[in-house]
Formats: sequence, C-alpha cells, structure tokens
Amino acid sequence: MAAISIDSQRLWKSLMDLAKIGATEKGGVRRLALSKLDGEARDLFIRWCKDAGCNIAIDGIGNIFARRPGKENALPPIITGSHIDTQPSGGKFDGNYGVMSGLEVIRTLNDRNIRTQAPIEVAVWTNEEGSRFTPVMMGSGVFVGAFPLESTLQRADLEGITVGQALTQIGYAGAEKIGGRPVGAYFEAHIEQGPILEDTRKVIGVVVGALGLRWYDVVITGQDAHAGPTPMRLRKDALLAAANVVAEINALAYRYQPDGRGTVGFMQVKPNSRNVVPGEVRFSVDLRHAQDAMLDRMESEMRAACERLAKAGNVGASVERVANYPACEFDASCVSAVRNAAPLPRLCG
Repeated sequence: MAAISIDSQRLWKSLMDLAKIGATEKGGVRRLALSKLDGEARDLFIRWCKDAGCNIAIDGIGNIFARRPGKENALPPIITGSHIDTQPSGGKFDGNYGVMSGLEVIRTLNDRNIRTQAPIEVAVWTNEEGSRFTPVMMGSGVFVGAFPLESTLQRADLEGITVGQALTQIGYAGAEKIGGRPVGAYFEAHIEQGPILEDTRKVIGVVVGALGLRWYDVVITGQDAHAGPTPMRLRKDALLAAANVVAEINALAYRYQPDGRGTVGFMQVKPNSRNVVPGEVRFSVDLRHAQDAMLDRMESEMRAACERLAKAGNVGASVERVANYPACEFDASCVSAVRNAAPLPRLCG
C-alpha cells in the first residue's frame, strides 16, 4: 500500500481550536481535570468524533473511547490516544497532540475510504496529569486495574470535591463497565516533554520505555513562632528543614545519573506570614529511574535524609508514598512498528 499522509493543516486547526478552551494570556492552557473547561473540551472532542462516524463509550472513571468500526469488529481494537486535561500552567500540545493525532488518523482513513481489519479507538484518559486529583494517570490506572474504582472516585481535590462529584458535575460519570475491554495494541503520539531531542538536534524519536515513577507527600512539623522575639537557637523552623530536604533530593538525583530524577514541585507553608517562623510545611516529592531496584535505593535514601534533616532541625517529618508506577519496557513489536515506519533515534522517557 502506498504511504498515506494526514492533513497536517486540519490537525493543526484541531489543536488550536481545542487550545481555545482554557487559553491563558501567555499562550498556554489551564484546563484542570474534570473542571467545567475539561467538560467543554470533552464535549468538543466527542462532537468531532461523531462527525467522523465514531461510536462513543464512556466508562465509570470518565475515560472516553471513540470507536471506528473495522472489517472484523470482534477483533480487539487498536487504540491510540492520550489526555486533554492540563497542568495549571499547561501547554497546547501535551496530551492533546496524542488525542488529536488519533482523531486525524480516523479522518484520514475516512477521506481515503479505507476500512481497517480491526476497529480503531481513540482514547481520552481521565486525570492523567494528576495536578488536581491524585494519583497521576488515574483514568488509565483504573482501566488496567492498578487503582480500584470506588476508592478512586472518593479522592478529593484541595477544595474537598471528589472525583465522583466532579464527574457528575460535568456529565461524564459514564455507564460503561471498567475492565474486560480488549486491547489489540496501544500507541501514543506525544510531544517530548524535555529538551533531549533539541539538545541532540533530532526531530522525532521512538520511545522504548517509561521511567519508574514514585510520588510522595511529605509533612515537616515544627513550631510557629514570632520572628522577632524567638532566638535562632530556639526555633523549630519547618521551612528551613524542608529547604534542606529539597536540596538533598536534588543531590540524590544527581547521584543516580543518567536516569535518576528528583523533583519537588508543590509546597504549602503554614501560617505563611512574613513575620512568623513556619510551623508546618507540606510538599511533594517526585522520584524516577529506569530501574526499579535503583528507585528502591533512591526512596530509601530520601526517607533517611528526611529523618536525619528533621532531627537536625528539631522538627518532625512524615513521608507517605501516594503513587508508584514501575519502570516499563514497551512491547518490542509495537516499538518495531513505529521504528520501521520512520527510522528514528532511540529514546527512553
């Protein structure tokens, strides 16, 4: 069969139209999972898919599956997709590109009157970013059985709104049963979230695996105190201890190069007053590595550092693991299919 090209201008327009929902002044997108804006984006996606002749199914965690029938609909579908929720300061393409490129494949097949042997589905996974609700990759995690549905629906955001409540509010508490849905293969097109391609002067790459990921919630507990009357030697400064932990996590990641990653991206300081010594600090820790054994060691060292630095600062510390995704080597046949279609450099991300 001759090579088939998509309509790149149509794909671009779809991306730009979707990016208008939750657009920010700086050119990005703020469309948090299961917010009103997320609901509007879902509505637009479904309308486009119905226009392309797809059947729509929505499961109990709000995952959307847009299905284009094949010649043999009893075959497991080939699924592609990603997510359309964003970070608070997200961009136009992260996740969205994977969804819109899947829709563009279906549109292109329609243009050419091509019927595939197996059905094709475009998936939109719920709360992949994890910026409003934890855990990250929630919808896909429930889909594969990594998270139980009922307890996941009870997870709440910072305002106390649960996942189940938010799904109902935007009209995406689906009736489709979770689990038992066959998958012939899964592909996901994605922008690179880091600078590796640019640094190596490459345009595109084949991802052969995913780093193992663990998230933690850390609480440092000290004592609120007035900044003036309280001598330095008598302070129990939670923020100072937290700052030392943050620096140690950065140093820890450097000790596990080239695949080690360590990030603190969220922090709450109480009482958050300029003339009060902080009495409590809550923050996130994100650890990653390509090998689970190395990730075990990184976690052990991180926990030991929290205990050691808390003791040195005369404060308390608690560490709770809230997400755990093992390192994953992608299916060799799927990787080969992508590589054979376009000979590209090897990447792991």
